[in-house]
Amino acid sequence: MQSELFGGWQTIDCPDAELRYWPNWLSSNRHDQLVKALEHLNWDQSVITIAGRKVLTPRLNAWYGDQYARYGYSGVDMPINPWTDELEQLRDDIQSDTACKFNSVLANLYRDGSDSVDWHADDEDELGKFPTIASLSLGAPRKFLMRHRTRRDLAKIELILEPGSLLVMSGPTQKYWLHKIPKTKEPVGARINLTFRLIIQGN
Repeated sequence: MQSELFGGWQTIDCPDAELRYWPNWLSSNRHDQLVKALEHLNWDQSVITIAGRKVLTPRLNAWYGDQYARYGYSGVDMPINPWTDELEQLRDDIQSDTACKFNSVLANLYRDGSDSVDWHADDEDELGKFPTIASLSLGAPRKFLMRHRTRRDLAKIELILEPGSLLVMSGPTQKYWLHKIPKTKEPVGARINLTFRLIIQGN
């Protein structure tokens, strides 16, 4: 894995993936304002189905977007909330800097180090064949891991997602790679993650 800095972006070079990372996409002042504003999103703890068992997600989440942008995962249909002013402005700014289109955002709140998300890919049918996921991190930094689905000769990718950073995964990334936010026993504050997506109508 190699990275190259270009116009604020670090392009991460790895097989079967298109990854761009901007460590300080948000200014510290705007970051702090957003953390306060987004604390009041319509947070919920979903019940998902894993291996036939219903379990609570080890994090809180909320789904925002255009009226038709319906989304679900692991047996859960996410209730849709209309855009807040802050989320809509972020969507517009990210679209401008990435040249990608988004009509929805999944917000996740990791309350402390015991909250996590296990290995998965954002490859649901409604996201299309080669989705672009723009992931904005706010609050405490957390470790982000990626592993190739089939190639054991490739090392895991490890990033520390800093507050105010933007990670964009596109092209075949979701087809070939899984990613996770692992639990940690280290003292860590709350983290809000916003993953902007394009829901394809008709799926």
